[in-house]
Amino acid sequence: MKGRLALMAVVEQGIAPRSKVALGILGLGAFVVGTAELVVVGVLDLIALDIGVRVSTAGLLVTAYAVGISLGGPIVTALTIRLGQRVLLWVSLAVYVVGNGLAVVASDFGQMLVARVLTGTIHGLFIGVASSVAAALVPAAYRGRAISIVFGGIGVSTVLGVPLGAFIGQALGWQAAFVGIVGLGVAALCLTIGLVPAVPELGSADLRSQVRHALAPRVLGMLAVGLLLMGGQFSAFTYLAQYLGRVTGVTGEWVSVFLFAYGIACAAGIFIGGKFADTKAYTTLVTANVVLVGVLLLMHFLGGSPVVAIASLLVWGLFGFGLVPAFQLRVITLAGEGADLAATLGASAVNAGIAIGAVLGGSVVTNAGDPSRVFLVAFAVCAVALPFTLATRWYTAPRRAVPDEAAVAV
Repeated sequence: MKGRLALMAVVEQGIAPRSKVALGILGLGAFVVGTAELVVVGVLDLIALDIGVRVSTAGLLVTAYAVGISLGGPIVTALTIRLGQRVLLWVSLAVYVVGNGLAVVASDFGQMLVARVLTGTIHGLFIGVASSVAAALVPAAYRGRAISIVFGGIGVSTVLGVPLGAFIGQALGWQAAFVGIVGLGVAALCLTIGLVPAVPELGSADLRSQVRHALAPRVLGMLAVGLLLMGGQFSAFTYLAQYLGRVTGVTGEWVSVFLFAYGIACAAGIFIGGKFADTKAYTTLVTANVVLVGVLLLMHFLGGSPVVAIASLLVWGLFGFGLVPAFQLRVITLAGEGADLAATLGASAVNAGIAIGAVLGGSVVTNAGDPSRVFLVAFAVCAVALPFTLATRWYTAPRRAVPDEAAVAV
């Protein structure tokens, strides 16, 4: 009874100031890894020229990073599960700084590729651990909002970090962009060591128990939803600039304006979605799925109008990324004692969807020669996802080994 009264008192007070600071630092860490993931796209031509490979070959640096997130992240998480979340935060940020430092001094493409696989792997580990720590820093009623701060850091990186990093790289050399990332990474590491407190473990310390719970059918079903929804979106988004130029008639700096509007909507959607995830995670997922089906179909038929296109992009970004906190929260909750490993699997599913979607969209553009077709494919994939999303209504979480009251003891 006393525990329940204490929990109610904390919920009424909201998130403690110390926890807010810690969440902000986790968001900074996510901003660093989000910037490092995509800044390479803005300096790909410079890297190719400097290392002496084709731009298409240099593009494998993006693929290598995605493979690291999708495959390496869960494996490293499983191998290090006994270290504890606080230590894993420190180690992951430290190794991430070293990995980006290796990219700065890389003298050939092979070394650069290894650095990207390493940093991609640590990206997956960090986002999974940071999500679990964020959820444990706050009362249960605020976990969606806490997780949204982690993913919001990645969202803000696409709007601010990536363009700024690309600008620095183009002006001062691509290595300068990675030097900046190393500097921010060191700052995030120092702040994490000093100001992010130890938190109760959400999952079990036993690897077999983690694996068993994280790979339960209910969790795999939720992971499939995330993969389909992100895969559907990125089959179109990957070729959005081409679509805007050939179908909407938007060229030059206006393409950047449209993409910036989309990025702002994505960042806002993550934070807004985190609030709704706390009270209506299932409804948030279903609503976002339905809206995606409608807006992607609208882009296919009416995207030739700049007004319709930019309005659709705003709605798309808001709902398409607004579902991420609800998805990650459901994955962690449904995994029970496997929450720590499952948090990394959630990030893997999202990135696997992005990678598969990009390949699918590329195949459509190559074979059909019409970029508007990618939105038809995106619509179809998200429509296929809808019954799977609806089915998650009946997924129930197991009894937790760690009571919710423990999550506020920071």
